Amino acid sequence: MGLKILVTGGAGYLGSILVPELLQAGHQVTVLDNFMFRQNSLAHVCYHPQFQLVRGDVRDERVANSLYQQADVVFPLAALVGAPLCQADPIGATTTNKDAVMAMFRALSPQQWVIMPNTNSFYGSGDANNYCDENSPLKPISRYAQDKLDVELALLERDNSISFRLATVFGMAPRMRIDLLVNDFTYRAVNDRAVVLFESHFKRNYIHIRDVTRAFMHGMDSFATMRNNAYNVGLSDANLSKLELCQVIQKQLPKFVYVEAPIGEDPDKRNYIVSNAKIEATGYKPAFSLAMGIGELIKGYTMIRNTVYGNV
Repeated sequence: MGLKILVTGGAGYLGSILVPELLQAGHQVTVLDNFMFRQNSLAHVCYHPQFQLVRGDVRDERVANSLYQQADVVFPLAALVGAPLCQADPIGATTTNKDAVMAMFRALSPQQWVIMPNTNSFYGSGDANNYCDENSPLKPISRYAQDKLDVELALLERDNSISFRLATVFGMAPRMRIDLLVNDFTYRAVNDRAVVLFESHFKRNYIHIRDVTRAFMHGMDSFATMRNNAYNVGLSDANLSKLELCQVIQKQLPKFVYVEAPIGEDPDKRNYIVSNAKIEATGYKPAFSLAMGIGELIKGYTMIRNTVYGNV
């Protein structure tokens, strides 16, 4: 028998992939979203009798609390995601990314499950070797990362919760985001055939958007053994620098040129190598490689030719 699931921000990048999978698995799914990007990313599931859609803001406690009361499981995806967007609207960022989630914790009973995407960006730069796992010190270097860290600390104090610290996500989705690093570099490779790299040695971990949904579903299926923990979710063979990422893209787009800038800095100072061993020990393995995702993006960018598909 299916569960009653609430997905806040369910019309966003992650939700537009997750929601159809939850419906396919037989669950009743309600989405709360304010459609700030004017997207119609859930049009393809409106036919489904187990799908409900509420247009509203997660910060409106009157609306949100009535939906929380009906849910067995909550996926809090509603957020202003990424440092640039949070810098552009710092009040909106904190009230959405932190305050609304803290209010949700107060409204939920301990019996209700929360499965939450978080970010591995609050590792900052890892240890002296840039390595980090779930026990590493947390050193957020942006408002977004700090708010998400505060939320995770509160999340793991309640029962029946899982935090997934996501690597940088890539891949096509009905609500597309071109501004994410792999998506951005591949878009530039397809359309501009060139990119200028600042601090090209900085490393990051990556994960395909469909593997994020697979991690969410795995968390539901294995909730009893995984609950009350945080897990890194990324590709263990894709802890790559920006330069190395460009080399992977170039294998599929040989005319792509990348240039290392001799001066200048990247405003995003993340630089780390992430271990994903903890979630892999639970039986989860990613299914989509970085190369597969780049190939998918190249096909997708045949359709997409403007930057409305971003967060900034």
